Amino acid sequence: MEKWYVAAKKADFDKWAKEFQISPVLARILRNRDLTEKAQVEKFLHGKLEDCYSPWLLKDMDKAVELILEALSEKLFIRVIGDYDVDGICSSYILTKGLQLLGAKVDTAIPHRIHDGYGLNDHLIELAAQDGVGMIITCDNGIAAAPQIELAASMGIKVIVTDHHEVPYTEAEGGRKELLPPALAVVNPKQEQCSYPYKNICGGVVAYKLIQALAERLESAALRDAMEELLEFAALATVCDVMELKDENRILVKEGLKRLKNTRNQGLKALMEVNELKPEKLAVYHLGFVLGPCLNATGRLDTAKRALELLQSTTKVDAMSAARELKDLNDSRKNLTLQGVKEAENYIEANHMAQDKVMVIYLPEVHESLAGIIAGRVREKYNRPVFILTKGEEGVKGSGRSIEAYHMYESMTQVKQYFTKYGGHKLAAGLSMREEDIEPLRRALNENCNLTEEDFLPRVHIDVPMPLAYADDKLAKELELLEPFGVGNPKPLFAQKELVFRAGYKMGANKTCARYRVQTPEGKEEWLVFFGDLDSFGRFLNEKYGQGSEEALYDGKGSFPLSVVYQLGINSYKGKTERQFVMQNYC
Repeated sequence: MEKWYVAAKKADFDKWAKEFQISPVLARILRNRDLTEKAQVEKFLHGKLEDCYSPWLLKDMDKAVELILEALSEKLFIRVIGDYDVDGICSSYILTKGLQLLGAKVDTAIPHRIHDGYGLNDHLIELAAQDGVGMIITCDNGIAAAPQIELAASMGIKVIVTDHHEVPYTEAEGGRKELLPPALAVVNPKQEQCSYPYKNICGGVVAYKLIQALAERLESAALRDAMEELLEFAALATVCDVMELKDENRILVKEGLKRLKNTRNQGLKALMEVNELKPEKLAVYHLGFVLGPCLNATGRLDTAKRALELLQSTTKVDAMSAARELKDLNDSRKNLTLQGVKEAENYIEANHMAQDKVMVIYLPEVHESLAGIIAGRVREKYNRPVFILTKGEEGVKGSGRSIEAYHMYESMTQVKQYFTKYGGHKLAAGLSMREEDIEPLRRALNENCNLTEEDFLPRVHIDVPMPLAYADDKLAKELELLEPFGVGNPKPLFAQKELVFRAGYKMGANKTCARYRVQTPEGKEEWLVFFGDLDSFGRFLNEKYGQGSEEALYDGKGSFPLSVVYQLGINSYKGKTERQFVMQNYC
């Protein structure tokens, strides 16, 4: 069951259409993206890199730059410490490459997911001291590592934190009190005193901004040239860390995609080749669901250092070898994920958890690196916040994925006594805990949860109720102005009532998608493509119009009026380009 909403945000759409030389339909969609001012619309439609925010607006950016310049002059050994996901890998690549171009003695350490866990730990600090490291720069981690940063300081190691995760806090009488780590500089837009205009950037973008600031301060031609390539990794990190494609994120991804299509990075070229991607056709989807998972797979099933080595490859031979290995790992990860999702579903049934507001699922035999992916899949099916817990080397580890109405990090902070370590943000989190606390945690999360049944209904946000007759080739082409699509900037949804389904046929090698011939209320015939669950659609028809209705539709004998939510686009296949309607929802 879904709940359909028609956006009803007000504006003078005819005025916008005239002012920006767009259709009133596109004007309405832009308003639905929460744009209200002329400058916002201009930036959305025509934003360039120059419209992104200055790195100097980030709190402590000036301190970080000065500390790095001092380290360079003193020839300190610098170690970049990242994370094992795509954002952490890209952040590490950006910082390491930028510092190398400045002549720094620098290397990179990426924690092992199983042996080290997320972020800084005492072992990494002790190892850095043994290796003679004089400065540590974190990326995509560090904001919650106060004890480890204190340890580093006691060993004479300077620490700069660059991160984007939520700042830990305690509740005091006057409200929340931030618990910032004692680093010499903390560059994180989520800090209360940071005046950076857009808070929702990923770790890769924070790292990119630091190198940008160094390039501006030093007027370095080498760094300026490198910023073109580093932008590709900031874009990749933004998409793979599921940041909203709003404000400057949208510009960074749009411009980064342009450069990725002509990338000079041997590793990325090889990864595209082994996945049979055509660079000129590269889109946000391929970053998030093809390239990103391959990079992630190394951190899940092996070590993320392999992904970093791929990106740092200097020859095609080395790059292709590493890329094939990553693809094989990702294929293995897919199979393990399917098994894990099935185990999670069995656990929910056996423990009568289908009605839990917050699902806490313990799968001790599942590889701990797959917890986040499995949590995401279970959340999609049940539309509830989900924690997948697994048995780690020391205690229990887990990952959580949330729904829009539930702030996961804040809810975890309310019951932090059950965690030995935790961190994250609104929609995702990671944790460590004791096995005996699993059931108490489940009870506490559910007792504290204020979600209602309404919050569990999947929401379909319709931009414009619009007959298919209005959705012409011109509008389909105009919608490309809204690209790239992704989280925070979804592909527009339109809706029409009383489309009569007349006939259909299944397509694809496995017959998993279909085309349906429909008749509009005006009597015109159009074709709808559907990539969703055909079995569910068939059951729906049989329940609504009687047994045998599905068979009748595929026999060309259908007469089934339905309301449909659809997307409009341009499809190019075998040299033929045509307008395409894609059905997303039906009732």
